[in-house]
Amino acid sequence: MADERCCRISKKVQICLAVGLLVAVAVLAVVGVLKWLQRPKWNGRGTTDNFAGMVLERCNVYTQMLQPALRNVDCQKIQEAFKSSSISKNPCNITEEDYQPLVKLTTQTIPCGKTVLWSKAKETAHEYTRGDREMFTLEDTLLGYLADGLTWCGDTGTSEMNYRSCPHWKKDCPNNPVSVFWKMASRRFADAACGVVYVILNGSISNPFDENSTFGSVEINNLRPEKVQALHAWVIHDVGGVPSDPCMTSSINKLKSITSQRKIAFRCRHNAGLPHSLRI
Repeated sequence: MADERCCRISKKVQICLAVGLLVAVAVLAVVGVLKWLQRPKWNGRGTTDNFAGMVLERCNVYTQMLQPALRNVDCQKIQEAFKSSSISKNPCNITEEDYQPLVKLTTQTIPCGKTVLWSKAKETAHEYTRGDREMFTLEDTLLGYLADGLTWCGDTGTSEMNYRSCPHWKKDCPNNPVSVFWKMASRRFADAACGVVYVILNGSISNPFDENSTFGSVEINNLRPEKVQALHAWVIHDVGGVPSDPCMTSSINKLKSITSQRKIAFRCRHNAGLPHSLRI
């Protein structure tokens, strides 16, 4: 009888513990959902799925296959530094200093005369550099390769990335993780350029040179006259389009004026389709 009574008590205890555990799990789940729902709903896309995994994979591909000279780079530390740049931080108050640990881990020297800038002609520029691995756009460097096409942000009060939404640069705030990153990376890329620098512009639009673009507002102003001999522009227009010389447009003349004021020589050529060589 005593054994049966003990057995019944033991089962009751087990049932109580099981019920208590289920209740605790349910409460934690509800709290987690409520916290998630309380996160700010921004107007931009959320962090790219598997962001950390993609950064690590890209780092390994770049350092082991594309640029094996960088094979000794620590991709695990780069992954951690990239995540840490926005984790537990206000996504509308990111600064360039937040990326300094990542920048130090991805330092890379681009040879003189190998820098290719672009404005509203990303696909054309990358098509060119894919055919000439000696030339580099920003996205062909390790830092740019890691982030190209990705979105990321965190939130204060949590150590997780925000996969729901991230700030839109215009609708929410300009100092968001992605915008600050590309402005910082573009500035550093232009500042490090030397020799002849090339830029590919879109001649199929009315203003191939846009002063408000990243090239017009950041990169052109950070080319250093003591290091850069000249800026050579290729203005590419659609094959079969209306024959014209986009190098004579007012926007290109504005670019020429800016380079002249900065004591950097300027040369412009136009072409229908991708140039075989940028070296003009």
